[in-house]
Amino acid sequence: MFEGVYTALVTPFKEDGSLDLESLRAIVELQNEARVDGIIPCATTGESPTLTGRERIQVIKTVIEHSKSAKVIAGAGTNSTEKSIELVRETSALGVDGVLSVCPYYNKPTQRGLYEHFTGIASVGLPIIMYNVPGRTGCNMSAETAIRLSSVPNIAGIKEASGDFQQIMKILECSPKSFSVLSGDDAYTYPMVCLGGKGVISVASNLVPKEMVKMVHAALEGRFDDAKRIHYKLLPLFRGLFIETNPIPVKEAMNMCGISVGGFRLPLCTMEEKNRNALRDILISLDLVEA
Repeated sequence: MFEGVYTALVTPFKEDGSLDLESLRAIVELQNEARVDGIIPCATTGESPTLTGRERIQVIKTVIEHSKSAKVIAGAGTNSTEKSIELVRETSALGVDGVLSVCPYYNKPTQRGLYEHFTGIASVGLPIIMYNVPGRTGCNMSAETAIRLSSVPNIAGIKEASGDFQQIMKILECSPKSFSVLSGDDAYTYPMVCLGGKGVISVASNLVPKEMVKMVHAALEGRFDDAKRIHYKLLPLFRGLFIETNPIPVKEAMNMCGISVGGFRLPLCTMEEKNRNALRDILISLDLVEA
């Protein structure tokens, strides 16, 4: 079972746009120090669409080599079932603990198509966390489809980022207890865990991993007042990290806080100045940077 805080890791770049493996090792060490439960390289927050196949392997291998107790769940999803299966097989050979596979984007499959897509990927034999994020894919996996897939061997869980609590609650209510329902939105983590969710695949834990671990584990242990206090303390940050398209704000915030991760690859670009100032004000309010 996947439970706790899984950091959707950013990918650091040098000034010339190439991979910065030294900075990658440094941010993995920050995750180790915070004792996160897992690290997820090469997902959306890691700017996976802009990585070459060789770069993707370099990133995953580096995270595996430098991760300590944290599980490594690599991003491995496309909008082609055949290509996704090939990608999962390639990723499995690297020694990861599982993969995060996004719902097919752009071609907008039916619910039956989604079912067949994920059962095909699961046949590889590696634990799969499905990723439902209709705001990016243009396709929502219904609660009924997620529940049906929750009993398929090797489908270990779902990262739910639909923002639809009726849908989320139905999945939590009707899926097996061994199936990990993880929040795909930091701001929804606390209420989801209170309702039976197993944790979060987090953007914010790139920046505040210790606080995210404290919040999620307090909630998992039934210390809901402690978790709620941290939730409301961090809520402005959760909102601020989505003031523009992820991962633009979190990389900007990390750089402001002295955690060097470089810039972006087009079509992502630097923040608008007013948004950057608003984000900086949030970081100042949390004592993450000096005024």
